[in-house]
Amino acid sequence: MSVKGPSALRIADVAAAVGGSLVGDPETVVSGIAPLDRAGPGDVTFLASARYASMLASSNAGAVLVSPQLADTPGTCRSRIVVDKPHEAMLTLLPLLYTMPDRPFAGVHPSAVVASTAVIAPDACVEAFSVVGAGARIAAGAWIGPFSHVSDGVAVGPGSRLVSHVTLYEGTRIGARTTLHAGTRIGSDGFGYVSGKDGHRKVPHVGRCEIGDDVEMGANCTIDRGSLDATEIGDGCKFDNMVHVGHNCRVGRLCLFTAGTMVAGSTNIGDGVVLAGQVGVAGHVNIGSGAILTARAGVISDVPAGETWGGFPARPHKLAMRGYGALAKLPDFMKRVEQFMKDRRDS
Repeated sequence: MSVKGPSALRIADVAAAVGGSLVGDPETVVSGIAPLDRAGPGDVTFLASARYASMLASSNAGAVLVSPQLADTPGTCRSRIVVDKPHEAMLTLLPLLYTMPDRPFAGVHPSAVVASTAVIAPDACVEAFSVVGAGARIAAGAWIGPFSHVSDGVAVGPGSRLVSHVTLYEGTRIGARTTLHAGTRIGSDGFGYVSGKDGHRKVPHVGRCEIGDDVEMGANCTIDRGSLDATEIGDGCKFDNMVHVGHNCRVGRLCLFTAGTMVAGSTNIGDGVVLAGQVGVAGHVNIGSGAILTARAGVISDVPAGETWGGFPARPHKLAMRGYGALAKLPDFMKRVEQFMKDRRDS
């Protein structure tokens, strides 16, 4: 989503805003935020991990937000702001330097198609070429971006946003302050068929798809509706681009799913679960609260709460790492075996 700006701030005002201690020139002026290796004299950067400490020495940033543990790291920045949690300080600083997007208007664009029985709050925004179906409800402060489709009976909660080209199928409910980025589809039919000698007969999907409050989904996510009951995504979940969740799944609160994650149907996922990039989860399994699945893990069995698993098939992370280590040694081991066999033949 686009932003307006940037604005300009004295570094003394930045320090006051984030509650940090300023070391250096208080009159330094900054107007942007950038990574250590790309920041210029007018930018603020940040250093929160010793892993990147060496990059500060060559950074051209005008100022750096730095944790107390790294406050004395060598570098040429004119000013330093020592703050306990630089990442959180950045969240405070961003709205001061950049203006976040807001609804362009209140009401319905003339090109939008809205059913006579739809209910749209007076301060909601329905942009150009969008469709709002019969009995749909668009709550206060919601923002329906261009070319989006809100099907019959769908509810969009207060302050939620469909960025553009978003489709909400029938049976969908979107909570408050939820953002769905371009191309996301919510409530489509799941992959359900009964196979026989005459082919594959489709199982009609008549369930719901319920997305909680404060959820964000990246571009081109797809969340299937339930076949008979509901697919549920809990409050505060954040999904990266191209995440798929199958029918009848239940995902708890505050989960993080990164790009390319795929979850098959009827899977139960607890609160605070992290699925890293390209994780695949088979259907009808349970993943306990607080579990972490590392990148490209293939989950085919239940994962206990609070554990970190990886590999394919997924297993406890340390065990998976030992397996990868053993596999890396296999070519050398095979050479030794072949040499041993050759020596025996020659003897």
